[in-house]
Amino acid sequence: MELFLIFFSAVLVNNFVLSYFLGICPFIGVSNKLSSAFSMGMATTFVMTLTAIVTWLINNLILIPNNMAYLQYVAFILVIASLVQFVEMFIKKTSQPLYRALGIFLPLITTNCAILGLALFIDLKAYSFLQGIVFGVGGGIGFTLAISIMAGIREELDLADVPKPFRGAPITLIVAGILALAFMGFSGLISV
Repeated sequence: MELFLIFFSAVLVNNFVLSYFLGICPFIGVSNKLSSAFSMGMATTFVMTLTAIVTWLINNLILIPNNMAYLQYVAFILVIASLVQFVEMFIKKTSQPLYRALGIFLPLITTNCAILGLALFIDLKAYSFLQGIVFGVGGGIGFTLAISIMAGIREELDLADVPKPFRGAPITLIVAGILALAFMGFSGLISV
């Protein structure tokens, strides 16, 4: 039950994008089309899951036992950068159209603060190895959910009669704010 609560909390209640406002750059930048947004979400989910595994192991088996917890940021950023390079090479080899669609935003997963936030939250919340993995998967699925909802709305807004001053970034930010308010409705349910 506890693992389900951690997962549900990471997806809806403590959504990295809409509750913590982490990962806004790809959330806004890649949410023009649903297909590329979903693919970006899946790539981010994969990186978040691997990050949860590798950073937990490094933190709990190397850094903390050797009194080097002060190296967390450096170690976590190196892990995230390496994992993103791996994902970028994999996508480039397997799907050239997806690689071109994600463009500059794929390497920007490295600087996606949601992933670094995930690694730091795992330590801050003192999650076990399994809890950290569930939190990573839930955080990634929550990111995918948020970016996919945003992309679906933005695709519909392209066909809507939006007043000229609100087209582009203004309506996107208004929609993001409304989505954040909607997700805040889940905050009374649980918070793990």
